[in-house]
Amino acid sequence: MRKAVIPAAGLGTRFLPATKAMPKEMLPVVDKPAIQYVVEEAVRAGLTDVVMITGRNKRALEDHFDREPFLEQTLAAKGDHTKLAAVQESSSLADLHYLRQGDPKGLGHAVLRARAHVGNEPFAVLLGDDLIDEQDSVLDEMARVQELTGGSVVALMEVDPEQISAYGCADVASSEVDGSLRIRGLVEKPQPIHAPSNLAIIGRYVLHPRIFDVLEQTPPGRGGEIQLTDALQTLAVSDGEGSGVYGVVFRGRRFDTGDKLSYLKAVMTVALEREDTGPGLREWLEEVMTPAE
Repeated sequence: MRKAVIPAAGLGTRFLPATKAMPKEMLPVVDKPAIQYVVEEAVRAGLTDVVMITGRNKRALEDHFDREPFLEQTLAAKGDHTKLAAVQESSSLADLHYLRQGDPKGLGHAVLRARAHVGNEPFAVLLGDDLIDEQDSVLDEMARVQELTGGSVVALMEVDPEQISAYGCADVASSEVDGSLRIRGLVEKPQPIHAPSNLAIIGRYVLHPRIFDVLEQTPPGRGGEIQLTDALQTLAVSDGEGSGVYGVVFRGRRFDTGDKLSYLKAVMTVALEREDTGPGLREWLEEVMTPAE
């Protein structure tokens, strides 16, 4: 597996008005936009051929990962090699490609747009809203399971049962492959009383290319959109090459940067762990959290 698809065409309505003129994926987590952390995760997993599915008003994504000669020359002339290296890093991370989704028809439709680029090989999908701790290698584990099973693999996370209605939910059974679960069924955003488990699908997938054939035949589902969850449900109960869906339970640290509170937690966590910002921020937090006498 060497290719990754990053859907990034959403409107970011949860962060309005900040995202009225700026893509939500460009919201900074300290000094890097959220989308760069996602691309870096793909690269760490060996996925250096990355196609980003974008939409209108997303040109800033392409500009961020492109060269900026004037800025680089200015930094070089000032002798500011640290900032120069940081600027150049974003333009040399991976072989990046961009496709427009056009009509906002859902995640399944966004993934389908990548068919010509991906071809007939397994590939990863990383949602731009989900930040995974760089110490966790969930994509490596998912790729292993996909290679052994020949099917598709989703990342699962245990959530509070009352929160399952915000996610796709998995009905699971034991699997013949260590470290994985066999998925018998998937339900998109069920009410807690109807949820088959508290295992939520989070934004990491390793998919067999058969998913494209299924997506082409998948009618609009919840919200009038083509849901990737619905296509995976079809594969979960199908036979033949590329059938079967498996889950890998993720127990590490993950942030949803499309949610205001989770985004703030991501910023604070990253800042606290950095040598240049951690000590000062920790000292300030202790001051503001200490009750006044």
